[in-house]
Parts: sequence; C-alpha cells; structure tokens
Amino acid sequence: MMRLPVRVFSDLHLGHKASRIDRVEKLRPLLCGAGTVIFNGDTWQELSRPWRERSANMLGELRALGADEGCEMMFLPGNHDPGWDGPGFINLAEGRIVITHGDSLFFDSSPWKREVMLARESIEEMWRGFPAADHDVNARLELAKEIARRLPTCRHPEARSFVSRVWDAVTPPRRALNILRAWFGQGEMGARFCERYFPQAELLLIGHFHRSGIWKARGKTICNTGSFVVPGRACWAEWNGRSLSCGRVDESGSQYGFRRSGGRSFFFGEAET
Repeated sequence: MMRLPVRVFSDLHLGHKASRIDRVEKLRPLLCGAGTVIFNGDTWQELSRPWRERSANMLGELRALGADEGCEMMFLPGNHDPGWDGPGFINLAEGRIVITHGDSLFFDSSPWKREVMLARESIEEMWRGFPAADHDVNARLELAKEIARRLPTCRHPEARSFVSRVWDAVTPPRRALNILRAWFGQGEMGARFCERYFPQAELLLIGHFHRSGIWKARGKTICNTGSFVVPGRACWAEWNGRSLSCGRVDESGSQYGFRRSGGRSFFFGEAET
C-alpha cells in the first residue's frame, strides 16, 4: 500500500528550455508532508539530446529532495520519458481512480507533434505490431512508449517567453488546430479511454496536454494536472484515502506552494489506496 497522503504532479519537464522549474529546491514545499508523490509522466527529458544531461542532473536532485523529505516517489512514463519501468498507470480507491500520463488517449499519442503529423504510415505500422493494443491497456501503453521512442522531438524551442511559445505552437497552422482539438477534446477522449480499458474507473487523472482542467463526460470525471512549462498552468492532486482534492500550484514566491482556494474535491468514501 502507498503511504498517505498521495500527491500527483505531471509534466515537470526538468531541464526543458521552457520549464519554469529553474531550481529543483523550489519544489520542496510540494513534497513536504506527502507519504507518496507520483510524477505522472514527462518528468525529465530522456529523449532530448540538447537537454538530457542537465535534465538528468535535475532528476537526481529531485530524487535526493524526496529522500530528504522522507516521501516515497513513483514515476510514470510519458512521451518525453518512456523509459520508466512499470505498467504505465496506477489505481487508487480500488480502481475507481486511474492515473496515467495521457499520451495513450490518442491513436497517434501526440497529434500536434510535427514528427507525428508526418508519420501516419509509421504509426499505423506500429499499431499492427501491437495487435492487442485496442483492448489490452498494457499493450496500449507499451505502444505509446514505442511511438515516443521512434518519433522523438527533433526541433526544440530556443526561448521560453509566452510569445515565442505561442509562435512555436502555431507553426505550421495545422499544429495549432491539432493542439486546440486535443485541448478541448481531452474530456471526451479520456472518458472513451476509460470505457475501453478501465470501465470501473470514475475519475481519470492525466497530464500530457499542458492544459489543466476538470471535465465531465460519459459519466466519468477527467482531471488534468497541467504542466510546469510555459504557458501551461501547473496543478496538484492529493488523495487522502477518502477524497481526491485538486488545485493550482502557487508559483508566486521563491518556492512553490499549494493554492487551496478555488480547488475541487471528489469523495470516494473509505477505500484502500
């Protein structure tokens, strides 16, 4: 059993040019008091040659910080760090809550990615190599890892300003359209993903899309904890054994904190983690 409370964050992108985490120490208050911290994918830049060394160093600092705070740390794979061991998802509340990065919600994992937009035939070939992926979640998540490894990002942003990030998002224009479709469709896509792979789940906790929010669709709740990358908004989720609370990360000070106002809570009664 995981130690309570369980906290969840996603998309730290340690070492990424546009990540707002310039010092790992700023994360200490987010780990303080947690029994378990789950990092839900894209924690570091495993596949990025320009940033990999710095990112790996920051990941080491994050591990040391967790050890210093006495919390258990769990890392789920994302499309930027597919090399983590394990099944790629975590269940809480006896399967009523499912945590996974989110790149497996789409057929092509990241439809806004330039490398993906040019590789439809390659992705179809990869799907043929995982015939169980349309009904078995473990095969589906392994397929997502394969897509990430074979189609890594080749063009990396050179700046982190809001304007430069927006410009990067709208070139080419089809990329911007795919981003918008993903942002506004993640509730429906998340619900369909649950119906296929986790029919017992009531709440799906994801990252990946860099757009935080909570959506209701097809009787499911989809919660995205956002991103620490410009211009995304970073959020947190915490499971205390009875309820899952969500809110924004306060980035206004020298260290990050919890913005409790405006958050949401979802109650599941007494349940095992």
